[in-house]
Amino acid sequence: MRSIAVINQKGGVGKTTTAVNLAAAIAAAGQRVCLIDLDPQAHATLHLGVAPQRDDRSVYDVMVNEQSLGSVRRQVADNLWLIPSHIDLAAAEVELTGVVGREMILRDRLNADPEVFDFVLIDCPPSLGVLTLNALTAVDEVFIPLQPHFLALHGLSKLLETIELVSRRLNSRLRLGGVVMCMYEASTRLAVEVSRDVEDFFAASRQANKPWGRAKPFQTRIRRNIRLAEAPSFGQSIFQYAADSNGAEDYRQLAAEVIGPQLLAEAIEEITAAETEVAS
Repeated sequence: MRSIAVINQKGGVGKTTTAVNLAAAIAAAGQRVCLIDLDPQAHATLHLGVAPQRDDRSVYDVMVNEQSLGSVRRQVADNLWLIPSHIDLAAAEVELTGVVGREMILRDRLNADPEVFDFVLIDCPPSLGVLTLNALTAVDEVFIPLQPHFLALHGLSKLLETIELVSRRLNSRLRLGGVVMCMYEASTRLAVEVSRDVEDFFAASRQANKPWGRAKPFQTRIRRNIRLAEAPSFGQSIFQYAADSNGAEDYRQLAAEVIGPQLLAEAIEEITAAETEVAS
């Protein structure tokens, strides 16, 4: 199983859009995917058509009330499951103060979960508090969505410091898997220059004894696309809302990079064989 946290402490950079649509794209390729919405704003939950209700169990109950992941998990599409969030999660930072091992609660819940998935993705809150630390302690990889602005480079350095600290003290397996360029406009010089700066940074860090020593930006660029902005208001992934849009194509390409060409080819072959069997 691959476990991935999607993080950025800056809002509005495509973090939730990437978490939801990458999860949906990987699931569409035949992989079993569980998306955990660890953001109190519950945007990933709403994006997938689940409206949080007061009496519904959510990831808050997992973090604070010792509920299992299975007790709150729900299936939202073929091969795609969701651990929903709720605004109550905003109180978790305070309620977990003084709890011994509070940074490892999610890791322990995942280790105790009997359900088997190929991928677990976590949509983190836009902060570096206890919830994000739980995600970083629980996963093996981090993906950072990055808008190609110069100020984003400063934020990237802070994120790398946090990843290194968690890797050193809490989770020695943790590594940066890659950077996803979002809201990309190839026609602007700014986007090209920032992308080049990020690529140069990781090239210079190659083989360094750091959690990002082998990381690099993904080749796929997520282009600015109005359909990606519209899809959440309909409670749908981009593949349900506008499957032929540039946004859908970009996230399919990103999923292919994440899964790898061999595994993707095997998944497509299995899906094609299943469809042929049904048709016959």
